[in-house]
Amino acid sequence: MSPSAIQPQIVSELVNSGIKHTIAHTAPSLNNNGVPPALVELDASKLIFTRTTTPQPVPELNSPEVLAMKTGTDHMIRCTWTSLTGWQAPTLSAYGPLTLMPTASVLHYATTCFEGMKLYRGHDGLLRLFRPRLNCKRMLDSSTRISLPAFDPEELLKLIKKLVSVDGEKWLPKNRPGTFLYLRPTMVGSGESLGVQVPKEAMLFIIALCFPSFDEPASISPPPQLTATAGRAETTRPSRPGMRLLASAESTIRAWPGGFGYAKVGANYGPSLIAQAEAKERGYNQILWLFGPGNEVTEAGATNFVVVWRTRGEEKCEMVTAPLEDKVILAGVTRRSVLELTRARLGDEVEVVERKFTIGEMEEAAEEGRLVEAFVCGTAYFITPVSEIHFRGKDLEIPLANGVSGKYAALLKMWLKGIMYGKEKHEWGVVVEETPSHARRSD
Repeated sequence: MSPSAIQPQIVSELVNSGIKHTIAHTAPSLNNNGVPPALVELDASKLIFTRTTTPQPVPELNSPEVLAMKTGTDHMIRCTWTSLTGWQAPTLSAYGPLTLMPTASVLHYATTCFEGMKLYRGHDGLLRLFRPRLNCKRMLDSSTRISLPAFDPEELLKLIKKLVSVDGEKWLPKNRPGTFLYLRPTMVGSGESLGVQVPKEAMLFIIALCFPSFDEPASISPPPQLTATAGRAETTRPSRPGMRLLASAESTIRAWPGGFGYAKVGANYGPSLIAQAEAKERGYNQILWLFGPGNEVTEAGATNFVVVWRTRGEEKCEMVTAPLEDKVILAGVTRRSVLELTRARLGDEVEVVERKFTIGEMEEAAEEGRLVEAFVCGTAYFITPVSEIHFRGKDLEIPLANGVSGKYAALLKMWLKGIMYGKEKHEWGVVVEETPSHARRSD
């Protein structure tokens, strides 16, 4: 059989087999089969702490330093892996540059994956992570999808907790309740060989950054309309609150069934940036990614997309979002939390439906007066209402029940913030013990 005749199912079987092999070779303890590891596995208990000698000042809220999204806290986690020995002892040391050879795999073949998380300073004075085990498990899925080594997600979580326990007290002071730091665990292929092959070395690092809030984007001007007489752009309608989305063109695809849209790997993001930048130039916040001849709705930018509409002839609403089965979209932690809270607390009035749906269905719902609201959800954008979608020369206006948000987006956002910031005691809010500055010591 020629390579061009290989069926997609066979490719998927090869990928799945490769992932299983990677786990069995680099983290056999995950299989619980009693096989002794040939390589050293990731072990947070071996962490070596070296206190920074150049502590940095904490920027003011919403300052230029925060808006630039490049101010890290005083420390970071680093840990290296090799195919000969496995994971080395992780280190907690000063935040700073990484060292990579010009031939490093990540610089040529996009062997990189990451996670997006937040550390919250609660109104009760405590530090919390939100469902962090889901992020750590997803990072394992992402790393093994691109032939990077496997690890026990619990060990990754321990390293994350150690970093934030050291830097949290200073960088999220108790006199700033309701604020957060953005956390970015990352793994890259650092092997020096330029050959197209599985990386023989990898680097794991974890950083914490000062970040602005994106869940209430400033109201931006609608896309300018070109007047035929003057040949210049003029804004012909007033701006509205909420996010404006530009539907992707038929010739542009972000992810596809059997691909890696479900994984947080660099190759999912870089190619989409040019379309995103062009959309912003035209007055939109993000791209609404469509797929296939039927224009199936998948994601908005790098966030999950949710629509609420009333079914024909019924009073009950449906909350609809794309499914996870074909691995086109990311299994978002916020997405999962939104759906679970809706089922648990709004089940009498809203039915959660995970299925493929099209932009045409949204147009029909709008025309028939059944469209209730839409919003995006993710770590960075949290829950942000959508007020408009531009599709093939037409503007689809989305209702905003209270003028700035839909009813369900506002309610879910309130509930989730309550959990994240400690106003509601919930198992999803994982408290992190802080290490007081006077009690910290270097190893």
